Amino acid sequence: MVVPAKVFFTKGRGVHKDQLVSFEMALRNAGIAPFNLVYVSSIMPPDADIVSREEGLACLRPGEIVYCVMAKNASNEPDQTIAAAIGLAVPKIHDRQHGYLSEHHCFGVSEEACGEYAEELARTMLATILEKEGGDIVKTSNISIAAETDTNGSWTTVVATAVFVC
Repeated sequence: MVVPAKVFFTKGRGVHKDQLVSFEMALRNAGIAPFNLVYVSSIMPPDADIVSREEGLACLRPGEIVYCVMAKNASNEPDQTIAAAIGLAVPKIHDRQHGYLSEHHCFGVSEEACGEYAEELARTMLATILEKEGGDIVKTSNISIAAETDTNGSWTTVVATAVFVC
């Protein structure tokens, strides 16, 4: 059984004439390019510690298979705002009840607005479970990033990620 003991949050931006390289540059900017990333759904494990990006990265080795929840957005349309965010909601009784992570991407809105929406999504998903089981939400937060695309037609990519450390 694989249940992550830690999670950290990171974000990045990349620009390149090729979409794939732009994505790679965003991963590099976020510090997670040297890992084999496996996307998972939106469950924040019970008892998982939220650690800093630096502490989380120190636990990982290049080439390692790493699970993550990722929001990404990319565009090569000139003068466009793109954003991506991960929202988090954690229950009060975090040692027994899982929380939620949500991924959201948007066009034409601020980094703050995208992050707030992702946070609200996570809070709503957790609230629907807590209504049935009883309990309170103790913490919500988000990590978000936005960028303006170039006018020269290059691809711009943004990623916001919750990375699990097992």
